[in-house]
Amino acid sequence: MTVLIIEDEQHAAEKLQNLLHALDPDIKIAGTLSTIVESINWLNNNRDPDLILMDIQLDDGICFEIFEAVNVTVPIIFTTAYDSYAVRAFKVNSVDYLLKPINEESLGQAIEKYRTLFENRPAREEKFERLYSEFMKSFKNRFFVKIGEKYHSISVKEIEVFFIRDRATFFRTPDQRTYDVDYSLDQVQQKVDPDRFFRINRNYLINIDAIKEILRYSAHRLKVSLKHFESENLIVSREKVRDFKKWLDR
Repeated sequence: MTVLIIEDEQHAAEKLQNLLHALDPDIKIAGTLSTIVESINWLNNNRDPDLILMDIQLDDGICFEIFEAVNVTVPIIFTTAYDSYAVRAFKVNSVDYLLKPINEESLGQAIEKYRTLFENRPAREEKFERLYSEFMKSFKNRFFVKIGEKYHSISVKEIEVFFIRDRATFFRTPDQRTYDVDYSLDQVQQKVDPDRFFRINRNYLINIDAIKEILRYSAHRLKVSLKHFESENLIVSREKVRDFKKWLDR
């Protein structure tokens, strides 16, 4: 099996090579690239590898620009520090989506997934479609909640914000009703579409359609105002500001 690595951090590229060889010494590295331009040139002028390991944020932009210039039909395992591009990744031949730091176990599972689905088997496009469909089904469309003796099924589209209060998780709807859910905020984050919801800090997960305005809060942080939910704590944490801007600018 030949693997092309597209990764802009040298130590991360070297780590991937070491992990691949630890998993299977027979894996051949077709090349290591760090930019969109290099990747486009390489893919236009070389034989396709069996698999690509691709970081999302590269030296000269977002990797999805590669797919706008080249018809990539090779299966891809995305290796990234960002979790907000998962849906978009599954639209472009993604076999798996690994969050950094990557370890041997998670990479090994992704490689095994690739081998199960693609090695010595035809109909790649059909399998990509099945992967994407299964991935999309994993997102919740509604939350079933209880209020007193009554039950309600609330559409995710109606939820403006999930938040933590007194160690419990709640969500608020535009009619300013608050409901509690039997999940932690970490669990909710994994269950909702990251194209729609963003975790701005430890306590708040917001709906992009609920944003009223965004203000500069300090030199390195932003403050969010929602349409029907007021809180002084809707501050985008310093380490999330860059990813938040990318989430909004798609």
